[in-house]
Amino acid sequence: MHLHFLDGHFSNGLSYELKPNTMSKNQLNRRRFVKLAGISGAAIPVSSLIACNANDTKNGTSTGEKAAGAHPGESRTFSEGFYWGVATSAYQIEGAWNEDGKGPSIWDTFAHTPGKIKNGDTGDIANDHYHRYKEDVALMKNEMGANAYRFSICWPRIFPGGTGKPNQKGIDFYNRLVDELKSAGIEPFATLYHWDLPQALQDKYKGWQSRDTAKAFGDYAGYVAEKLSDRVKHFFTINEFRSFTEAGYKGFQVPSPGTPTGMRTVHLAPGLTLPPGEVNQVRHHAVLAHGLAVQAIRANGRAGTKVGPAENIETAVPLIERAEHVKAAEAATRESNAPFLTVMLEGKYTDKYLEDAGADAPKFTDEDLKIIGSPLDFVGINVYCPMFYVVASDQAPGWRVVPFAKGHAKAAINNFPISPECLYWAPKFVQSLWGAKEIFITENGCAGDEQIADDGNIYDTDRIMFVRAHLTQLQRASADGVPVKGYFYWSAMDNLEWTAGFGNRFGLVYVDFKTQERKPKASARLYKEMAANNMVM
Repeated sequence: MHLHFLDGHFSNGLSYELKPNTMSKNQLNRRRFVKLAGISGAAIPVSSLIACNANDTKNGTSTGEKAAGAHPGESRTFSEGFYWGVATSAYQIEGAWNEDGKGPSIWDTFAHTPGKIKNGDTGDIANDHYHRYKEDVALMKNEMGANAYRFSICWPRIFPGGTGKPNQKGIDFYNRLVDELKSAGIEPFATLYHWDLPQALQDKYKGWQSRDTAKAFGDYAGYVAEKLSDRVKHFFTINEFRSFTEAGYKGFQVPSPGTPTGMRTVHLAPGLTLPPGEVNQVRHHAVLAHGLAVQAIRANGRAGTKVGPAENIETAVPLIERAEHVKAAEAATRESNAPFLTVMLEGKYTDKYLEDAGADAPKFTDEDLKIIGSPLDFVGINVYCPMFYVVASDQAPGWRVVPFAKGHAKAAINNFPISPECLYWAPKFVQSLWGAKEIFITENGCAGDEQIADDGNIYDTDRIMFVRAHLTQLQRASADGVPVKGYFYWSAMDNLEWTAGFGNRFGLVYVDFKTQERKPKASARLYKEMAANNMVM
């Protein structure tokens, strides 16, 4: 994940402007209805629509065929070569927390502190992926149909002290994992930082409060690229800058419809609460580390190695899809991401960000900005829900935030708003704002509380709805020319969901954490079918 912003979507019927005489009653087939209402195809069973108008045909095409997207111009397919991936992170699945020379991370320390994680759960064993990776890769291939896998590399497994002499046994594990993936026909996508900072750097430099940590990260990134880029062609530098800097150093605000403020606060490792100026400096060191890693990967990786970030973009969604509201949402999205994606993709902080921060603005040099803005090959975005809706306004800054209504649909487990259209607007704005040539959805998923049915199956209908709804919107973006190259469902299997422990299950595969038994859910079968056909189903 991570800070799981879940989204799924119903809409209010305002998504499209209807013009007179452009659509007859008979043209309101299921696919068109989905577009107009802005809802998932899963929300209305195909059979229900067919039953309502079973004999309706046009140009020889039955309503049933239309409902399946079979009629011309209504394809639900993605571009050729699209990556159907799944994702995980090292701390959440690997286990083996103190084996084979691995050093402790800030998450080892945080999880071992009583009261920090629900039920006292830890990643000491987690999914035991360190020892069961072959089984897990086989599940990805045979049960999920994935042709790509986004995993993260544990920094203290490679450099136990954060810097200095590398741990050969650590790099050996990732060599074995990559070889297993390649043998299975699954393309490896490696994330270099998914929050498990070496504890040694937290102790020595106060972690991301220091530029020295950014420099150490660049050195680590260059080493990994040198060792793995003969087989790994895509590297994500850092996962969710916003989550670990804000949740780790001050507390992170996430949408929570129905609460008094509409938001709630999450705290992650190392669990500090710093004043605004110091938090802004932490943010700056994180994007500086990203830039240094990009340069190190360019210098040490094989020719053709691609690199980019994986950020949980804050997306503003236009409440009504008219030009003025879309423009307002685009501007709001740019400004909302000023400390992270915007500075990485523009090479400068926005004037408004610096003005609003005032004396608390981060300290930086022109050289810092040049490094941070190093050219990228792709942009990865984690998308679970929008941060807010907006409408255009005549008053500065040009948009008005529309808060989530108390009755807005929300995820039962995580309480995040369900709004699948964010998976259209997030990549759309990355393209329109910054001209990204390749975009990956590096995380998107749904938490559940699944039970095994009496027939032995796990019917995770909520996840099936969520995935279908969001991929419908992503396919819409792809059809509109947004260069979306792949989608990574979070997550391949149930895992340690940070401070929520093992209770929030995001996986396509169910894991019994007492026995380590893996069992594919119904959603895994759906995902395999969609991947095989390269289309939303």
